[in-house]
Amino acid sequence: MVQRSSPRRRRQLADFGENIRRWRAVNGMSASELADRAAVSRQTLRAIEAGEGGRIDSLFAVLGALGIADTAVAGIDPYKSEVARVRIDEILRNGGTL
Repeated sequence: MVQRSSPRRRRQLADFGENIRRWRAVNGMSASELADRAAVSRQTLRAIEAGEGGRIDSLFAVLGALGIADTAVAGIDPYKSEVARVRIDEILRNGGTL
């Protein structure tokens, strides 16, 4: 069973939220301005930036308002991962599909 909360997961969420806050600063946006542009509440943005969660559609609204949604999607593309690419090649070689 996958553990939803662990010290590592909390650290990853906090780092992710901090990166969103930094992107907001890079774009010269206040928290209120970003929340408005993303059509999310200030409380939702605060939770995302604090690494405390939020709905995935809210997260993508924020990423889109920052102009980095496509970058986030590309960042988890298994075809762009060396480790995954080896596994993908093996799957395909053995007649599997993705």
